[in-house]
Amino acid sequence: MASTRNNTARTECTARTGHTARTGRTARPVRTAVVAGTVLAVAAGLAACGGPTLEEKGGGDGKGGKHGELVIGSAGFTESKVLAEIYSRLLQDAGYRTRVQTLANRELYEPALEKGQIDVVPEYASTLAEFLNAKKNGSKAKPVASADIGKTVAALKKLAGPRGLKVLPAGRATDQNAFAVSKEFAAQHKLSTLSDLGESKQKIKLASGEECETRVFCKPGLEKTYGIDITGLDPKGVGTPQAKQAVKDGTDQLVLTTTTDATLDSFGLVLLKDDKRLQNADNVLPVVNAESAGDKRIESALAKLTRTLTTEDLINLNRKVDAERLKPADVARSYVESKGLVRK
Repeated sequence: MASTRNNTARTECTARTGHTARTGRTARPVRTAVVAGTVLAVAAGLAACGGPTLEEKGGGDGKGGKHGELVIGSAGFTESKVLAEIYSRLLQDAGYRTRVQTLANRELYEPALEKGQIDVVPEYASTLAEFLNAKKNGSKAKPVASADIGKTVAALKKLAGPRGLKVLPAGRATDQNAFAVSKEFAAQHKLSTLSDLGESKQKIKLASGEECETRVFCKPGLEKTYGIDITGLDPKGVGTPQAKQAVKDGTDQLVLTTTTDATLDSFGLVLLKDDKRLQNADNVLPVVNAESAGDKRIESALAKLTRTLTTEDLINLNRKVDAERLKPADVARSYVESKGLVRK
């Protein structure tokens, strides 16, 4: 949408049945350094949200669910929240007690996953691979992700394993970060690609998450790859209604969103083609804490979704929340039941 597809740097908590405005895909393009103190911020955030510490979470105690409790992590954007709710339904059906924990972005939830405060998260192969690559080798490390999903997942597993993470198989559903302008702005400057935008020499204010400032697939990549003159960031989140409205109104000229955003047309926006392939294809896949959630029962339950989910499904799921204003939990329940993924 990863990306990802997004947010503020602080911890955000939402109820599992709460409606979400798209606070952005953890600005999934994530080659960025992890700030000191992130793990402490996560721990504090989990406590503030009523979430358990690693010691409190329990595991295989069997209370409420015959196989124990699992915490499913979610980033603060619609798609991630819906996927987390689907994971929750599948794992409940497999005999677990589950709870969804929403944190604003990957900088917060990934350390929690490593520590076992979160057991499972829906992820995006290329974005997580580059996030862990930067975390290990620095922000200027040679990229390990590519359009080849097999090689990307292999690189991701190599980076994730030493951190106690287990990468489950990737599915065919994909999402990437994307950039949109208003239809009027595109027509005025004859824009259809990001290269066109760079060549137009327009000064651009970008509506995005705060982390876009340092992520190679966001502001730095747009400047280096396309020569786009970004004069500032408007931290309204990735693909949020507020971010898209700012571009519609002309306050900002460009918005970071995702290729599965189902509401662009209602804001009069159009995506600019990533003609130089700044973004890698991001296949959706589950990532789990190997110790607390690495068993075959969990893998088998989540594989039901991996085999079924398509990119078109992602668009439709996002539309139901962002356009039809349904709750992520209700959308998830309807999806798994309609696809026959759980027992009714």
